[in-house]
Amino acid sequence: MGADRSVRAVLSAATATLAAAGVDSPRPDAEWLLAHVLRTDRGRLLIADDLDDDAAQRFRDLIDRRAMRVPLQYLTGSASFGPLDLAVGPGVFIPRPETELLFEWAVGVVDDVRAPLTVVDLCSGSGALAIAAASAFPAARVHAVELSPDAADWLRRNVSDADPQVSRRIRVHVGDATDPDAVCAAVGGPVDLIVSNPPYVPVDADVPAEVRADPAMAVFGGADGLSVIRPMVEVIARVLRPGGRVGVEHDDSHAAGVVGAFAAAGVFDEITSHADLAGRPRFVTARRVEGLPASD
Repeated sequence: MGADRSVRAVLSAATATLAAAGVDSPRPDAEWLLAHVLRTDRGRLLIADDLDDDAAQRFRDLIDRRAMRVPLQYLTGSASFGPLDLAVGPGVFIPRPETELLFEWAVGVVDDVRAPLTVVDLCSGSGALAIAAASAFPAARVHAVELSPDAADWLRRNVSDADPQVSRRIRVHVGDATDPDAVCAAVGGPVDLIVSNPPYVPVDADVPAEVRADPAMAVFGGADGLSVIRPMVEVIARVLRPGGRVGVEHDDSHAAGVVGAFAAAGVFDEITSHADLAGRPRFVTARRVEGLPASD
């Protein structure tokens, strides 16, 4: 008698394999991968037909790779960010749900989402924040700045795949978000809103295998996690207009350091630490006031 290839049986076996490998969410991951193989919605799996030879082999291959802790999103080729479905793969940081809270804050501080404004996404990666901003603010010009050429390729792909009314208002710049001159040259005049999910994990932090699968330059921010954020604050002080707002995501261990970096610049007020849904410090926001940054 052949192996049982019913959806129920293959999901049960795959869940056991992923659980044994230490995957945090073995059943959901198995369901997402099977839905990907069968090209169906996860909610319709239990009414799907038994797997044929080809589907069964492709599913086993994906489960084996997931058991090796290859990120789920790299295996399916996509990651969700709010309503967006972004292409991802090796070489680009996978957007996390926590960053959606930063974007929700950004939408909340814009008085009129239909008014013309200029938005900058520093360390843009896949373009999650940039594309979300262009989608939420119909009259906005958005600049996405990314240092990694590999990540910039994914960024361009996602911008190109976006709705034309969105993609035409996004400009991609390959450059260093910690270089004031480069960023100023890229974005032009003063901007209204800056959002950033920069590299911020301390290099000696104990992180899951899936995090280490992300590009190291997109994850780790030096010994204390602030090697990108500190100089980036100086950049933000240069390009943000008086009254403009900024939000920067950070590691839950150094909210005070990020608050201190903005305070030390001497040109920000309303510096506020925000927690994620688990109550952990997750991002800091500030408002640019009149005056020159310390570096000028």
